[in-house]
Amino acid sequence: MMTNKKEIIRWLDEMGIINYTINDTSTVTVKGDVYLDFKGLVEIPVQFRIVYGNFNCSNNSLTTLKGSPREVGGDFDCSFNELNSLLGAPKEVAGGFDCSMNMISSLVGGPSEVGKFFHVYANNLRSLTGSPQEIDGDFDCSFNILPQSHRATTIIGGLFINSHNN
Repeated sequence: MMTNKKEIIRWLDEMGIINYTINDTSTVTVKGDVYLDFKGLVEIPVQFRIVYGNFNCSNNSLTTLKGSPREVGGDFDCSFNELNSLLGAPKEVAGGFDCSMNMISSLVGGPSEVGKFFHVYANNLRSLTGSPQEIDGDFDCSFNILPQSHRATTIIGGLFINSHNN
């Protein structure tokens, strides 16, 4: 994890991230969106704190969400990576959360509340333990290895989609 302010600034500039503040703890707050998709990343080398817009780190080769912001004001997208857990994921996501098309086997470490949708389809889930306590929109956990009798204990404002499981 980068802690040198000059290195952090150089990396943020290379990634096209603007409207940021580097806090005393070397964490980064962004008043806007962060688009790190399709960058060939194997890790997020800086620690984001709050991103007031969307945070997209999809379509990389990430194996961990270390470096992800703690809070996201918009959507959080980490789909199409090589993740096997949600450890390091944001705790609060005002928009939607998409971690589909990974190898995630547990939802432990993921957000506790999601403002829109929660998509975790096409992973290796055997249980929904650790899922958000509340989702305002749809919860899609299709194409996993969940038993059909498994039910979410989450408050869901939209659809619970649990197709194509065991």
